[in-house]
Amino acid sequence: MDKLAAILSLAVKDKASDVHLLAGARPLLRVNGQLFSLPEGTPMAKEEIMAMAKVMLGEKRYQELLDKREMDSSYVFQDQARFRVNFYFQRDSLAIAMRLIPPNIPRLDDLNLPPILRKLTQERQGFVLVTGPTGHGKSTTLAAMLGEINETRAEHIVTIEDPIEYFFKDIKSVFSQREIGSDTLSWTNALRSALREDPNVVLIGEMRDLETIKAALTVAETGHLVFSTLHTNSAAETIDRIVDVFPTGAKAQVRMQLANSLLAVISQRLIPTIKPGRVPAIELLLNNHAVQTAIREDKTHMIDNIIQTSAEVGMRLLETSLASWVNKGVVSLEVAKEYAIRPKELMRSLQQQRRQPIIKPE
Repeated sequence: MDKLAAILSLAVKDKASDVHLLAGARPLLRVNGQLFSLPEGTPMAKEEIMAMAKVMLGEKRYQELLDKREMDSSYVFQDQARFRVNFYFQRDSLAIAMRLIPPNIPRLDDLNLPPILRKLTQERQGFVLVTGPTGHGKSTTLAAMLGEINETRAEHIVTIEDPIEYFFKDIKSVFSQREIGSDTLSWTNALRSALREDPNVVLIGEMRDLETIKAALTVAETGHLVFSTLHTNSAAETIDRIVDVFPTGAKAQVRMQLANSLLAVISQRLIPTIKPGRVPAIELLLNNHAVQTAIREDKTHMIDNIIQTSAEVGMRLLETSLASWVNKGVVSLEVAKEYAIRPKELMRSLQQQRRQPIIKPE
């Protein structure tokens, strides 16, 4: 369709992260975190969006969408770009949300991520969680970490996603990429099967419920390196979220499992910069004896303090990262305050860093 092609071409040209199509509104693009409606053209008609969905899904899956009222999928646009697509109904009209997936696997160095993340890719067993709000680069960070493994180690990497986002080309490693709905019928089935597929590394696109989290912990405990995501705001909240999913009688066992298998929690935000663009602010928890004790003894309120006092091994609070960008003149103080979880810690970190020598950007 000409109109769909025009919208997606503009999204690619303007490097938009997202496209929104809703009945009664002009098409919307999100660029550098800001949402803009296209100035030209008329609001989208309900019938236009239905027709676009049929083009992207095909007749069979389109009918399935009408029955289920929502669906995740992916769409390849004229060999220019891939999109992760969510179809949903609102006010009895179909709407479409599309996330642009970059064509190339990003490198850790290109993403302004802490160098210590490279060390995590060298681990052979354990649990690495990347957390944060939707649209703040979790999938991109995970892709970069898997790309690092692909370039440096000969491993079998199994990914379970809904839908598949980045397509990996085998370099030193070999990939088995499974999509919910087309390659497997459920997360639970895929995770159960993963242990019989001789993996070294397993990526779970999202831990959505008790069964997914339980299976992910099992995979990490049985000699595999596991990566996954959660929608949480901090490292401590991530631990609490995992434990709270389980019934009361199982919580002590889960805390023990998590204390033994966790490698790191990477909590991130993409922060608007003074010049147009965004940079990552990272909170990083690395598992050590103090962290294990806090998890086992249900003292997650101590985790923030452990992170603060463990900077020498690479840990950092989100506010430490925000302060670093402010002091380098990349992010404004006003914006940093908007994204800070602990405003007082942001101001303390700003003052502390200003008394230290200038260091290279993270």
